[in-house]
Parts: sequence; C-alpha cells; structure tokens
Amino acid sequence: MSDRQKRIAECLDAAFTPQDLLIKDQSHLHAGHAGAKEGKGHFDVRIVSNAFVGKSQIQRHRLVYDALGDLMETEIHALKIQAKAPDEV
Repeated sequence: MSDRQKRIAECLDAAFTPQDLLIKDQSHLHAGHAGAKEGKGHFDVRIVSNAFVGKSQIQRHRLVYDALGDLMETEIHALKIQAKAPDEV
C-alpha cells in the first residue's frame, strides 16, 4: 500500500469505522492526464459503513470528500467512490 493509500485509509477509518475498505491506486492508468502531471493520484475507493445507512449516493460521496479534506486538494486528482451500507453488500 502506498503512502497516499495509507493516508486515505486513515482518514476514512477515522470518519467511518468501515466494515470493509478497499483503496485501489489507479494512477498508472491515467499517465499524462492533468492530475498526473501535477503529481496527484487517481483512486478507486470501496467502503462499507453504518454511516451510510439512510443516506443518498450524493450524501455519501459528500461525506467521503469531507472526510478526505485537504487530500482532495493535495494528493487526489480523481476519486471513484462506491459507498455502501452493510445491508447493501
């Protein structure tokens, strides 16, 4: 796991106490894109948490973005999010 993945995991663990968390670094698939040129990464996050129960997809994504805070400005160029409640998996 890369340092960036570890920082993402720490933020999401602290915010959601997930039952399942998978973070894939997809940056190598986006070489040459604007974010890659700036040194930022492309990530695919799958997270399962009770925090998402009763929330819409937009609300879940906003919660994830909020939890990642400054990483969205400094380390992450693109983020694919699959945020699920435990009863949805």
